[in-house]
Amino acid sequence: MARMSFAYILSVLVIAAAACSGGERAATTTTSVAHNGGAQRATVALITHQAPGDTFWDLVRRGAEAAATKDDLDLQYSHDPDAAAQANLVRSAVSGKVAGIAVTLADPAVMAPAVQTAVAVGIPVVAVNSGIADWKSLGVMEYFGQDETIAGQAAGERFTHEGAQNTLCVIHEPGHVGLEARCDGLARGFKGKTQKLYVDGVDKKTVKAAVIAKLQQDFSIDRILTLGAPIALAALEAVAEANSYARVATFDSNAGVVDAIKNGLIEWAIDQQPFLQGYLAVDSLWLYLTNKNVIGGGQPTLTGPSFVDQTNINSVADLAEAGTR
Repeated sequence: MARMSFAYILSVLVIAAAACSGGERAATTTTSVAHNGGAQRATVALITHQAPGDTFWDLVRRGAEAAATKDDLDLQYSHDPDAAAQANLVRSAVSGKVAGIAVTLADPAVMAPAVQTAVAVGIPVVAVNSGIADWKSLGVMEYFGQDETIAGQAAGERFTHEGAQNTLCVIHEPGHVGLEARCDGLARGFKGKTQKLYVDGVDKKTVKAAVIAKLQQDFSIDRILTLGAPIALAALEAVAEANSYARVATFDSNAGVVDAIKNGLIEWAIDQQPFLQGYLAVDSLWLYLTNKNVIGGGQPTLTGPSFVDQTNINSVADLAEAGTR
């Protein structure tokens, strides 16, 4: 009980310090402009399925903005967690005659018609972060991200090496093909029992309540794998309040996760380098527009996975503070 009380206090402090906030589930469209002066610049659009409060996408956007500044491009950023609404954002970008589009494909079937419309009118399109199994069939030129099945399998193998027996994989965006692939990869690499829990990642209180209920239902769960940093922090609180000895690991990181790894509260995080994903997606469009360069030779350009744990957290923390990891 003393151990759990200490963990609870620390987890609350970690979460209070984390840079993540809630909000309404609605589309947001903003424009970032590269201020290099001179002639009128080409405009490229970055369109993601970012949900309110998901700090992962802040890093993707920073990488995209860094590339746009270097390449003297105007960058339009818009996002919506609803696939149909995200597809409409792609159609709006096509109507606005942008020079190129970088887009996430969390729900490829819904996104396909809009993406194929962009391709049909000659707008170069690259995929970023999600859709590794579908980008080629949609006519997309390039893909930048990680292979989620491979990443999940690596997590499962690590849990096996740690001696875990029963893992709970928390999916915070039901229907997201990449998150499903992570959990399926986990089950492939893990020799113990794997369970899935579906939650609404926008509402962190609901996430915590669902994890608490599952832990109280099955006290044998000794590992929780979350698929996003804000969800990891909610799961950490849930472990403490449920008096569980389950350990938390996660995909992706933010300031709170970095502090939690430093303090031994979160075991490790899988890093797919979101800053690099955003940077490469925008830079690849510039390379194509200016010189018809295509990166990857028809294969995806992988940005992960790699593990962040107590052996390398200090160097990663310095980069995270700078806003690039």
